[in-house]
Amino acid sequence: MRQGYNNLTMRQLDSILPKVIRPGRYTGGEWNSVVKDWETAELKMALIYPDVYEIGMSNLGLAILYDLANREPDVLVERVYAPWVDMAAEMRRYGIPLFSLETKHPLREFDVIGFSLGCELTYTNVLNILDLAQLPPLSSHRGDSEPLVIAGGSCALNPEPMSDFIDLFVLGEGEEVLLELIEVLRRWKGEGGGREELLRELCQLRGIYVPALYQIRYSPEGTIASIEPSAPEARVPLERRFVAQLPPPVTRPVVPYIEAVHDRAAVEIQRGCTQGCRFCQAGIIYRPMRRRSQDEIITAVDELIRYCGYGEVSLLSLSTSDYPGIEELVSTLGQRWGRENLAISLPSLRLDTFSVGLANSLAGRRKAGLTFAPEAGTERLRRAINKGIPEDKLLKTIATALERGWRGFKLYFMLGLPTDTLEDMEAIVELVGRAKRLSSANPRIRVNASTFVPKPHTPFQWVAQASPEELEPKYQVLRQGLRRLRVDLSWQDPQMSLIEGILSRGDRRLGAVIHRAWQLGCAFDAWSEHFSYKKWLQAFDEIGLNPYFYAHRERPLDEVLPWWHIDSGVSLNFLKQEYERTKDGVETPNCYNGSCLACGLQRWDGKCHSKYQELAAIPHHPEPQR
Repeated sequence: MRQGYNNLTMRQLDSILPKVIRPGRYTGGEWNSVVKDWETAELKMALIYPDVYEIGMSNLGLAILYDLANREPDVLVERVYAPWVDMAAEMRRYGIPLFSLETKHPLREFDVIGFSLGCELTYTNVLNILDLAQLPPLSSHRGDSEPLVIAGGSCALNPEPMSDFIDLFVLGEGEEVLLELIEVLRRWKGEGGGREELLRELCQLRGIYVPALYQIRYSPEGTIASIEPSAPEARVPLERRFVAQLPPPVTRPVVPYIEAVHDRAAVEIQRGCTQGCRFCQAGIIYRPMRRRSQDEIITAVDELIRYCGYGEVSLLSLSTSDYPGIEELVSTLGQRWGRENLAISLPSLRLDTFSVGLANSLAGRRKAGLTFAPEAGTERLRRAINKGIPEDKLLKTIATALERGWRGFKLYFMLGLPTDTLEDMEAIVELVGRAKRLSSANPRIRVNASTFVPKPHTPFQWVAQASPEELEPKYQVLRQGLRRLRVDLSWQDPQMSLIEGILSRGDRRLGAVIHRAWQLGCAFDAWSEHFSYKKWLQAFDEIGLNPYFYAHRERPLDEVLPWWHIDSGVSLNFLKQEYERTKDGVETPNCYNGSCLACGLQRWDGKCHSKYQELAAIPHHPEPQR
């Protein structure tokens, strides 16, 4: 028997792995994985990304929590991902419970199961994982002897659709809450006690939401009338937690044996964004801006290469071009690792000539392609969404790239944005045509058109989502126009976007729909080959809820929304102001280098930026030994 592994599970695994594709998803034993002694660990936690291994292994947030919690000597933390459909079928056929990768212990033997919810279309996977673990998906059906099920991530800031299945939600950045949570769980295990007693204690931690301790009342029209605590320990509003200083970078991440979606080392160079795009949830929920020093980044890259052997490192940020001294940082890394031909990738570059120059400095002789996101075809619409890129600047950026040898471009646009029209679609075609005519070399341009999905805690949280029927003529304009230009077009299924939008802004009543959709066979809804719009509509019909009520209805500004009891840090008044500016086509400047826009964070921190710049200069504590 392999040391630390559950012998029974390993024998079962050996019999079914030859029958499934990519068996490396389930074997574990990867470089840098942490295997602790099961018998001596005081607290056992499983961290789960509810999608396949290759996607989950690319999630930096889960890697940060795995690293942070495993630094605690008496805490054992292991990983679990969603088994693909073939593996899930074999596990059910042979009665094998879902297990962790590190020691192959069944998920039901852990004290805590933690899900990372970053995409609404993984919700049915959560139920599937609990069922494969031989645990009741409904929290009300789980007893004191079964694991506590928690969830965090961006989707947790509207926790209501998943409230039937999750015992508690972590609101905001998990690094800020995790150790406090562990301390209470340690004490609970030592003293004993029931699940309800534990939840009442945990709900008193800032940033913890226990849905069972809150009561939702609905109006005759079907909207929410009130959200009220039903226990003395519960409170409203609930604050999103965020770290003042980014935690130490993960420099010994688990290195997968099979290729992950992002198969490279990664360093988060800054968190947050102040560009203020009105459609962007991340730009709101990851405020304020926090940055690492160049010295810390360089040290992290050195260690990642030493401990992992990667030949490529990604410098992560919502807007990498905004990092001060990014050119100097890239140059330093290039000089430091030039002989080893280290490749440096910079996702999320702004659409400007500075970004082209930056990308050019990385490309060497190989210039595969550049990716930009204009989002809209007209300056009017770009102003409305607060992404005011003048067309001449956009074309100048592409012209500069062509002059420097780039020949391939991928452009991202959104359809169904507030105030967009067929004329905005025609403008996308015209813009792409002008870009193609910038060079006689006939540059290769690909266009990706996604459906706009309104998100909670953004200025567009009130708007109606465009229906598939409304979107079809717009897609037709793009299809026909780009076909004439011989430009490849890819787009997201509008029906898939519709379900995403419903789950994004839904209330607690949707739990019954999610449960029924899963019973009907829905899983891996983010994968087009498994998504079934028909089954989702059947689930809505059987439960008696109207999907269009959740998606295609403009909300009044005074309506109580399902996430009304959660304070993201950005004030409601600021979001309303941005929403009104959309209608007037008025831009809001980036606050980082200008005056404070009073978005709401200053009520917690005074001058939020100056404070966080000051905190970022404080050296980290020495790294503890594992």
